Amino acid sequence: GKVDQDMVDSQQARRILDRIVGYDVSPLLWRVIAKNLSAGRVQSVALRIICEREEEITNFIPKEFWKIYAHLFKDKLEPFRATLTKWNNKKAEIYDKEKADEIIAEINKNDFIIDNIKSSSRKIQPLPPYITSTLQQDASRILYFSGKKTMSIAQKLYEGIEVKGDSIGLITYMRTDSLRIANEALDSCRTLVMNRFGTDNLNPETRVFKTKSSAQDAHEAIRPTDPFRTPESLKNYLHQDKLKLYTLIWQRFIATQMIPISVKTKNIQIQVGKATFEVKGSTILNKGFSEVFPHTKVALGENIAKEYTENDKLKSSKIDPQQKFTQPLPRYSEASLIKELEANGIGRPSTYASITNTIRIREYVLMKERKFHPTQLGMVVNKFLTLHFSEFFNVKFTAEMESGLDEIKVGKIQWQKLLRKHYDSLKVLIGKVNIKEAKTELQEKTEHKCEKCGNDMIIKWGKNGQFLACSNFPKCKNIKNFKKDEAGNVHIIKPETLGRECPKCGSELIVQKGRYGKFIGCSNFPKCKHIEPITLGIKCPDCEDGEVTEKKNKKGRYFYSCTNYPNCEYITNFKPRKLACPECGNYYMEEKYLKKNNSTYLECPKCGKKVF
Repeated sequence: GKVDQDMVDSQQARRILDRIVGYDVSPLLWRVIAKNLSAGRVQSVALRIICEREEEITNFIPKEFWKIYAHLFKDKLEPFRATLTKWNNKKAEIYDKEKADEIIAEINKNDFIIDNIKSSSRKIQPLPPYITSTLQQDASRILYFSGKKTMSIAQKLYEGIEVKGDSIGLITYMRTDSLRIANEALDSCRTLVMNRFGTDNLNPETRVFKTKSSAQDAHEAIRPTDPFRTPESLKNYLHQDKLKLYTLIWQRFIATQMIPISVKTKNIQIQVGKATFEVKGSTILNKGFSEVFPHTKVALGENIAKEYTENDKLKSSKIDPQQKFTQPLPRYSEASLIKELEANGIGRPSTYASITNTIRIREYVLMKERKFHPTQLGMVVNKFLTLHFSEFFNVKFTAEMESGLDEIKVGKIQWQKLLRKHYDSLKVLIGKVNIKEAKTELQEKTEHKCEKCGNDMIIKWGKNGQFLACSNFPKCKNIKNFKKDEAGNVHIIKPETLGRECPKCGSELIVQKGRYGKFIGCSNFPKCKHIEPITLGIKCPDCEDGEVTEKKNKKGRYFYSCTNYPNCEYITNFKPRKLACPECGNYYMEEKYLKKNNSTYLECPKCGKKVF
């Protein structure tokens, strides 16, 4: 086909815009906070969303409220639990125990009578086939895969897996925001459903899904290339994680052509004096597409016997008041963050995994219990960006940029005009940043005083993270390491002493931390620059004169070498342990990692003896 120049221009504008933002704003972070930080057009907005949610959680004040439950039954029928929903024909709002006790006292004076029973039925339709964002969300929610891992596995499934001697691509292209499915694939899917699950489970009409207007529609939705390649038929050819992801894609696609889940719901209102209790229970009449896609959750509520009828008088086995507190919105998981970005029109299918991965690599966030927790570094970076670039790095403006890029794609505007508009506005904001003032904005005062000059100690950022420094810098260069407790109080970390004096000046020797790991240094630094390596107490196996010491390379990985370097070039990635080999008696063993069992073991470098 003919190359669509408007689409080429749109892609080119997107790439240039990303570089304009990253290349112009990131150097400011280096100068104000620390090296190796980055700011991105979409990445910074994702970080802002996470940080703002964290601030909401931190500032949230829980409010007390009460729920009242009644455990009811009639004769030998199965009991159920009903919830108080109305008091005096108004919504029941109970904010303290006194009010709850007052209502319970009134309830105990009256009988529970079934006032109304409503029965209804509903159908739960299957979801569309996967696009990039929904695949990442479900892989995170169901399989606990990160976005990066999901896309890496999907790429391999798309490129091809060796099956019976042939390399076969098992899924269609995995970077897409289109819900379009080829007619041939739909026909194959419907044939499989009919053969495998029966005609009764086949949706009478071919179900198609409408693609949103902003979708690029260059590729189909994510689906199996051949529906008849079932997960069980590929079990012997796919690694466990590949099989899990392929199964998820296959199940979701097959479910699209199956009948909906049929649910019957019964809603009962129970009157007791001024109080109205309600209970809802559902029964699945037909499992429908959940036969193949079991990940659809259907809230069934209480199990209500069909023999209950209107005007029945019920007995209560227990009135159960429960104190509760309002909860803040939850922190974002990878799935919910991607959903939020997609809902606001931010980013594109191919970028979601890289966005969430980048903010983790930069240590702006940590994953705890599969939720994003912003680090102190992430909060500081976000503070700087929102203080100086709030109008640029926000959800609304970023979504407008995406819309502008889409307008280039359909030929409505020229890509140079869009870039010029955003570039000029960004340059104005950058020009307003005063580096000295920006550093001061991010500094945090503490209650500690400098023992050398008496000025306040403040928290600063450096290449190795936060540290305490004298506010009288550069006249006073006193610095300290610190830690914060749960209440946010700052505690100075006293250096680890060795009980030895410096051979050069007589000051105390302490353990210090540098770019390449820990070392022994003089406490009188920088006047005295005496340093010594920290050894493991194991003589070097090569020269037998020096000792083995732990070091760290530029990438932050530890290795072990001889203190006589460069005269002795002994080096190993495995940590030596001062334990004699039980087989040959060698004076040390090496600690190694067993990836399969996620455990460590010892191995003798001389005879190969393993100790688990």
